[in-house]
Amino acid sequence: MPGYRIKLERIAIAGADDLVIRSLLDRQQFSDPLGEAAAQGISSAAWPMFGLLWPSGAQLAARMATHPVVIGARVLEIGCGLGLASLVGHRRGNDMTASDCHPLTAGFLLENLRLNALPPMKYRRGHWGMDETGADGDVHGLYDLIIGSDLLYERDARGLLAAFVGRHASPAAEVWIVDPDRGNRPAFNRQMADEGFGMCEERLDQLATADSAGYRGRLLTYRRTGG
Repeated sequence: MPGYRIKLERIAIAGADDLVIRSLLDRQQFSDPLGEAAAQGISSAAWPMFGLLWPSGAQLAARMATHPVVIGARVLEIGCGLGLASLVGHRRGNDMTASDCHPLTAGFLLENLRLNALPPMKYRRGHWGMDETGADGDVHGLYDLIIGSDLLYERDARGLLAAFVGRHASPAAEVWIVDPDRGNRPAFNRQMADEGFGMCEERLDQLATADSAGYRGRLLTYRRTGG
């Protein structure tokens, strides 16, 4: 037994075919027998968050379902968790790389690729707080589109996330962050401006229906403002 409980769900994504996703049964899970998560600064309370499906992740996946595939363009999802948006983009033919710092993310992604009969997808251990070597984990190089959802859940006084994005965004890159109106958004916008990015935002609010929960949040889109 792995020390935690899982479930399988068929997930409906606006604009795309359903995906079968293996996730944690609930947020009461914790198993870190080798201390791998603790070494990454992941507390027992935060441990299960990677393995749950979040509303902002579904919003990002829906956006990837309609994003035109550009041959040769590299796409990076940061803090991917279960990687719903990466799976959608990968299935459509994007050159996707999913990244996260949780030690179990790679295994869950591999199983979800198998469950949906998808070919292998690139995965990198990515840590915008920098890992024990002072680097970004295994994330290297530049990307043409960087995406993420619900990343602004804690205060980042040093601007580590914005700096990570700045290091890996190509000169003409777009950056998409789906944010459920977190209070840390204004500080992140200032940090991205310091990295040379301008921002525009789009409300993603949806009313609840008999078939779906409501959502309140926004898509933040950043582009470099300089030459």
